[in-house]
Amino acid sequence: MSQRLFEKRYDGDWQTLEAILDDQIRHSDSTSASLPILYRRACHQLAIAKHRRYSSQLIARLNQIVLKGHHRLYQYSPRFQTRWLRFFAYDFPRSIRSNIKYVWASMALFYLPLFIVGFACYLNGDLIYSAVEPEFVALFEEMYNEDAEKFGRERASDTDWLMFGHYIQNNIGIAFRTFAGGILFGIGSIFFLIYNGLFIGAVAGYVAQIGYGQTFFSFVIGHGAFELTAIVFSGAAGLKLGFSLVDPGEYRRLVALKLAAKEAIVIVYGATLMLIIAAVLEAFWSSSSIVPVEIKFAVGAIFWLLVIWYCSFGGRAERYGS
Repeated sequence: MSQRLFEKRYDGDWQTLEAILDDQIRHSDSTSASLPILYRRACHQLAIAKHRRYSSQLIARLNQIVLKGHHRLYQYSPRFQTRWLRFFAYDFPRSIRSNIKYVWASMALFYLPLFIVGFACYLNGDLIYSAVEPEFVALFEEMYNEDAEKFGRERASDTDWLMFGHYIQNNIGIAFRTFAGGILFGIGSIFFLIYNGLFIGAVAGYVAQIGYGQTFFSFVIGHGAFELTAIVFSGAAGLKLGFSLVDPGEYRRLVALKLAAKEAIVIVYGATLMLIIAAVLEAFWSSSSIVPVEIKFAVGAIFWLLVIWYCSFGGRAERYGS
């Protein structure tokens, strides 16, 4: 194909792409969708032009278009930061409050078993074997023994990073199962909320009963504000999915599920970010032996107050960026 025919065939696409990149066309869903398609075509056409040794002017034009496209698609964008700021400042806390009935239900399913079993195991330590395997009981005794070498020891930085990865995998896995279980008409979410509440409560009560309570609670209070709250929020999102299937209202179940998922996914995104924060604290703060116990308790209490305040009052002001 001659250069003249090549330019005639594709010049319309190039002009459209240039207009999008130069902000001459108003941004919309259609332009956002067409940008990566036109960009990939331009990359392919630039390669063809170089291979066929077309004029340097044409190659320079295509190269400029491709560079602009790459910058728009892959480089940092202030608009991306704005969306995340809006999510933190408005969308996430508002979504929590607008689905407060699911949040309260999730809290009840998680915290009631936690406190009841925790208190029972504190009164009678043998009850823990009804909820936790004996090998895990021995592991927790070793972990939270004040005289043990493992717990509270300042670990090497590479070990901290490995533990950070482990906590990310474990925490997000728990939250995802709690959320995804909602697709089973909410039964899966209910099961994982109760199960995790029972497990955590049993461990907390037993460890306190054998005299390691200070070690345990000083370890968990720092990241617990984010981790436990995120599990509750994940359960709330799952319950929302489940209820949309149990009572779809005027919609078909599939439509009701899609509508519920749009709102539930906002909660899941926020819960995931909270779990990442929790993993950072658990790996680099909670396990530190340098920080005094009193400071850990004080900082942990501040974290709990901040989480409660954020969920109660965050996003009540005028919508961010509007």
